[in-house]
Order: sequence, then C-alpha cells, then structure tokens
Amino acid sequence: MIRVVVVDDEALVRSGFELILNAADDLRVVATAAGGDAVDTVRRERPDVVLLDIRMPDVDGLTVLRELRSLPEAPTVAMLTTFDTDEYIVTALRSGAAGFLLKDTEPDQLAQLVRTLAAGGVVMSPKASRSMLRAHPGPGGGSASGADRARVERLTGRERDVLVLIAEGLTNADIGTRLHLSAGTVKDHVSAILTKLRVTSRVQAALLAERAGLLEAAGRAEEPR
Repeated sequence: MIRVVVVDDEALVRSGFELILNAADDLRVVATAAGGDAVDTVRRERPDVVLLDIRMPDVDGLTVLRELRSLPEAPTVAMLTTFDTDEYIVTALRSGAAGFLLKDTEPDQLAQLVRTLAAGGVVMSPKASRSMLRAHPGPGGGSASGADRARVERLTGRERDVLVLIAEGLTNADIGTRLHLSAGTVKDHVSAILTKLRVTSRVQAALLAERAGLLEAAGRAEEPR
C-alpha cells in the first residue's frame, strides 16, 4: 500500500485528491493538511509520497519542501500547481521535488502518476519542462553552459540512453524493460549518472540534460526518416 499525504490550503482540493486516490486498491491517503500543519503531519504519518501545493497563503510551499527533504526518512515530494509554467516549479525541482502535478490532472491518470513517484520515477511533462527552462534558465544563462555540456559528455552512450528515459519519467524497472537491462544494472547506471553530472536527484539530472540539449537530440534521432 502506497501511503500518501495531500497538502493544500483548499479543503476542496484536499478532499478531491483524497477521494480519487482512495478509489485505487494500492493507494491510501493517510492524511491531508494545510501548509502550516504539513511537516508535523508528515512526521506523524510517515507517508511514501507527499503531494504539496506550491503556493499557499499561510506558508510558502518551497519552505515546506525544504523542511520535508531534511527529514531523516524524507518522503518523495511532488508539487501541486495550477500552471505548468509556474515560476516556482524550477526552484522546487532544484530543491529536491520529484516532479509536479497539475491540479486539473485527469482522475484516471492521477493514481498512476502517484505510483510512478513511489517507484522513484519523475513526474514532469517534457513540454512543460522545456518551457520552464526557457523562461527560467540556470545560472549559466539561457542555454547550457560549457560545464553543463562537459558533464553530459562524460556519460557513456548507455548512460545517455538511461538519462533520456529518466527525463521521460520512467522508473528503474521501466528503463530496464525498455533497454533490456536488469534492475541492478539500471540502478548502477543511475548512480553513475548522478555522480558524473554532480547532481543529487533524478529531476536535477533531467533538467541538466534538457538544458544541454540531450533530450532534443534524442527526439530528432527518433523521428522517422
């Protein structure tokens, strides 16, 4: 059973997500909370996944995220937002969020997205990530810095294949199936990717790959000729 906590300042949003997720046999919303009660609720309930509103009037969602990520057994946290180009999303992703969900996500997709988060996958629309990176580039400016590209170039061909699939939101198991690799081999590749890119999360690796043009290049390679 995947344990979920929903944090949002609107009671209607909390109850809606609770109703939808509890309809799945393998998911259970163990608690909902407004922002000010979020950290205490997570400490008490110890969920696997937290869905956290990025904008709340009583407390900043980014502040809550940082507190949750500092817990000894930190849960996977995905941000809830109404806009896929929310200016705070990139900051949240760079601060350790495992992705983001739009509040108007289709109910039949929501449960699977939470399962992906619980399995270590990334929940982030490639289209939205591209638009966010264009609007909010990294410290090096609007395009990848030489350091970004150099880090990506350190990856082996297989590691680049794995990185592209990480950016698509696939879990280790899904990547193994796609590339015909064992789960242990995929895990080793992911560890090597994070080390070579000098990042601490799959999302940060995906953002760097996007900024360095790796995902665009992969897309071109898959286009029919």
